[in-house]
Amino acid sequence: MNTKEKLETALKDAMRSGDELRKRTIRMALSSIRFMEIEKGQTADEAQIQAVLQKEVKSRQESIADAQRANRPDLVAASLDEIAVLELFMPQQLSPDELEEIARQAIADTGATALKEMGQVMKALMPRLQGKASGEQASQAVKRLLGG
Repeated sequence: MNTKEKLETALKDAMRSGDELRKRTIRMALSSIRFMEIEKGQTADEAQIQAVLQKEVKSRQESIADAQRANRPDLVAASLDEIAVLELFMPQQLSPDELEEIARQAIADTGATALKEMGQVMKALMPRLQGKASGEQASQAVKRLLGG
């Protein structure tokens, strides 16, 4: 069962149990996946679905930052709850040490030695991560390893 099927099953379960938070969050995620499928004109594969979920989490993290600036703890709590629901359908996130090791491998594979070659490293690194770490986390690890 792929992630999209798991989301659809979880949506049905949330509707049956009356869990409004899960229902609302999963509906938004499925809507984003369907929108992406319509834009691309094809069914989403697992990597694309994970990318959409990662984007949804990032959107909520940005909402948290905005809500904190506006002194709205209720909105912060709601966004954190939504992130928790989305993370149930995402792969286990890499630890900083695991991310650094994969980044080292990508640097070795590309032969990069300077920060100006970061683009090549990121191009090699991102497919290896497949939703297990954000682009920002990967970027920071590569910068640190290349001496940036």
